[in-house]
Amino acid sequence: MMVTFSNACPVPSKEGQVISFTIIGHVENQFDEPVSAGEIRAAESRIVLNPDFVEGLQGLEAGQQLMVLFQFHRSEGFDLLQHPRGDRSRSKRGVFTLRSPRRPNPIGMTIVDLLAAQGNVLRVRGLDAINGTPVLDLKPA
Repeated sequence: MMVTFSNACPVPSKEGQVISFTIIGHVENQFDEPVSAGEIRAAESRIVLNPDFVEGLQGLEAGQQLMVLFQFHRSEGFDLLQHPRGDRSRSKRGVFTLRSPRRPNPIGMTIVDLLAAQGNVLRVRGLDAINGTPVLDLKPA
C-alpha cells in the first residue's frame, strides 16, 4: 500500500508536488482508540512488517532502540495552536512544540525498545500508536 501526501503549502517552483510513502507494515496492540500516552507506551505492541521487507531487519537485536515513523491515519485537520493533550486548562502552544496527531503532515515518530524480532514481527514497548496504524519507516535510535 502507498500513502500519498499532496503539498498543502506549495513551495515556490514546486507547486503540485506530491510525496509518496510506501507503508512497510502496521501496528498491532490492544488500543483501538487513543488513550493516555503513559498507558499506551507502557504496553507491548507488535510491528508487523510486510514480508517483502524482512531482509531489511537483518542486524536488529533485542535490547536495541528503534525510531518508528508512522502515519496518524485517523487524524483529520489541524490547528497551528492547540491545548497540550487537549487540556483546555493549559495555554495553547504551537503544533510543532507538541506531539499532537493533528498536524499539517500526519506523521508520528516514537523511539521504542525492541523486545524481540521474529520473522516479520517486532515486539516493542514505548510505541504510542494505536492498533492498525500504518508504519512508514524504522531507523536505529
